[in-house]
Amino acid sequence: MRVLLVEDDDRLAEAVTLGLTQAGFALDRVEDGEGAEAALAVSRFDAVVLDLGLPDIDGLDLVRRWRDRGLTVAVLILTARDGIRDRVAGLDRGADDYLPKPFAMPELAARLRALMRRPGGTLGVDITCGDLSFDTIGRETRVNGRVVSLGRRETGLLEVLLRRQGRVVPKDAAEEAVYGFDDAASANTLEVLVHRLRKRLDAAGSSVRIHTLRGLGYLLDGGDGDGGVGDGGGGHG
Repeated sequence: MRVLLVEDDDRLAEAVTLGLTQAGFALDRVEDGEGAEAALAVSRFDAVVLDLGLPDIDGLDLVRRWRDRGLTVAVLILTARDGIRDRVAGLDRGADDYLPKPFAMPELAARLRALMRRPGGTLGVDITCGDLSFDTIGRETRVNGRVVSLGRRETGLLEVLLRRQGRVVPKDAAEEAVYGFDDAASANTLEVLVHRLRKRLDAAGSSVRIHTLRGLGYLLDGGDGDGGVGDGGGGHG
């Protein structure tokens, strides 16, 4: 899951970045509304964690601007304004959740995962495909009930494929879900990651297949039938 953090406090931003990265999120940070607008114009994000007290614009005005032009990205407000009126105003302007400061990092991560389970978001706590299951909270992958050891980026790639299983995931969408702005990614970085994930799943004896569709992207299926969701046949494409 890729998250955009809009926070001008360096110390807090560093703590949130570390905490969410450890929780399995791919995170990018900007310091103001202008940076947020620029980031959203060029990249897809699953959620935005937004501080209201930005140096160039009030966060509530920013949320309203996004909703007025039809931007549906999930927005979680992170702010010291914790009065009831402040919370109501934030939600009425179009925010999806509101977490007052100070806060516990596990709660922030849990609230982001909850946003992705809402209608229009993604799937539930546990995602399954064929003989594979993925715990989105514990970040644990199992094949036939046995834990499979995956790296952070392998886990992130598997999650985005699972959340769109049976549908083609364009290469750029997969890259944006796994890599942040500051990650050094060469032209074949994603291909190497896909290859590594395939080897891990094969070694675990999984029937799940990751197909490469040239010029389109990647598709994951359960490898037990005719290529539909959870029942795709054949080997790796």
